[in-house]
Amino acid sequence: MSAAQGLKLKATDAEDFRIIAACLQDALIPVGDMKFETLQREFVLVANRFRWENCDETWENELDAPRADPALDPALMPCNAYERVNCGIHFHGVEAVRRRGLDQRDRGRVLELLTIEAHPGAIVMVFAGDAAVRLEGPHISCVMQDIGEPWPTQWRPRHPAA
Repeated sequence: MSAAQGLKLKATDAEDFRIIAACLQDALIPVGDMKFETLQREFVLVANRFRWENCDETWENELDAPRADPALDPALMPCNAYERVNCGIHFHGVEAVRRRGLDQRDRGRVLELLTIEAHPGAIVMVFAGDAAVRLEGPHISCVMQDIGEPWPTQWRPRHPAA
């Protein structure tokens, strides 16, 4: 798949949602870019996602990663390119939405997505800072699709060691 095409994925079961969660990990989502369409039973959002698909190579020790410039920090080198892209996410079959740790009136707040969990009758988006959005419905499905062209970013998201 070329960078111009971007990703387009569909989720209908827990395994599918694990794949979408991996693709959306560390996505930045403004609260104002999330909306529940009650009558259509749809929850939609736009995320600024890190393109993890550029990081398909792994090294046992990041210090062994190839370096184009010795002055660069080796912790920033494991990916072929650091890029972000806007991504539309559309959840179907949503009957109710519950929020924890966020005020939907704070439209300028930007949330960092940690993961998406599939539970019987619900999908939970877990964000940094103990925030979460729970989508409820018996048969929730999801379509995500990159929108527009990716752009370079200087930083790869990092996580503290467990």
